[in-house]
Amino acid sequence: MGIGVSSWRLARAVSLAGGLGVVSGSALDRVFAYRLQDGDAGGHLRRALAHFPFPELAKDIQEHWFQPDGLPAPGAYRQPAMVDHQPSTATLALLVAANFSEVFLAKEGGAGPVGINLLEKSSAANLASLYGALLAGVDAVLMGAGIPKDIPAALDALTLHQPAQLPLAVEGALPGERFFLHFNPAELGRTPVHEHATLRRPPFLAVISSDVLAQSLHRSTAGAVDGFVVERHSAGGHNAPPRGARQGGEALAYGPRDEADLERLLRLDRPFWLAGSQGHSCALLQAQALGAQGIQVGTAFAQCQESGLLPEIKSSIYRLQQSGELRVYTDAVASPTGFPFKVAVLPNTLSDADLYGLRQRVCNQGSLRQAYRRSDG
Repeated sequence: MGIGVSSWRLARAVSLAGGLGVVSGSALDRVFAYRLQDGDAGGHLRRALAHFPFPELAKDIQEHWFQPDGLPAPGAYRQPAMVDHQPSTATLALLVAANFSEVFLAKEGGAGPVGINLLEKSSAANLASLYGALLAGVDAVLMGAGIPKDIPAALDALTLHQPAQLPLAVEGALPGERFFLHFNPAELGRTPVHEHATLRRPPFLAVISSDVLAQSLHRSTAGAVDGFVVERHSAGGHNAPPRGARQGGEALAYGPRDEADLERLLRLDRPFWLAGSQGHSCALLQAQALGAQGIQVGTAFAQCQESGLLPEIKSSIYRLQQSGELRVYTDAVASPTGFPFKVAVLPNTLSDADLYGLRQRVCNQGSLRQAYRRSDG
């Protein structure tokens, strides 16, 4: 998934080839604002904004963020406001428009089905992001990096343009205290170009690593969990923590106890797809023989021409892989989500411990900030 890696171009290519193309919804408000400031080569984002159902908001966003000549200096981006538990209307509008545009462009011109993948951990942005994707007719919603048991009910509300809420995890909350994130589509403040009918409610696929979590979501979730993406620990990106002991350093050890029991999944009578080390020619047939509907491919697609990964990183990975020198490991602390994360050891990147040690720590994006309760309440 990544930020800007599985972009509309990659999702569109997969969709046109007959698969479910999936865009990454992570930090799309920032990606969208940066692309507009880069000059929006090809005019794609402005074309999407021209179809946004809230034309006044689209006009405001374009006037505020679009720079026809690009940046005055490399990296000199103006930053969108960090999304918190009480975002402004402008922040919500940017989130909705960015997610609408990404899905719209992936589906434009009659391409096949397109889904969106969001992190449960990025909860503050998720409701507005989902609404934007729904406005564009997204065909599936995928979510992992947490337990997304409240998403189906939120989707049910948002398809009706009704207010929705999600629980907000707050460190230091007192016993019995509960906090919520709220989003009301009506608070965007401007009348759409036409009255929306009920939006199509797309299937919700929970990204899981264990049959135990699948059973829990199947039993206790308000609203329908329509299927599962079963990610093995070899999958790129975030992983569930292992049940086994940690190796030396920050690397993690996985074993048989970390494998999902597919027989138990089959008993839930919900479709599932296998993910993790599925990028080989026999993977689809093998998965289907085990009862899966299909496979999810991520890392292999991240290396393709249409992905948003920097060309120099793709080239470096390819050279090391071809020479047998590529090292990838699961790091316990690389991601601020608290979940293990895959790290490819590449020269001149933060996988180099010395370079990482020189980096000044600063939170200037804010997508994974943690809410906490101050002593004064």
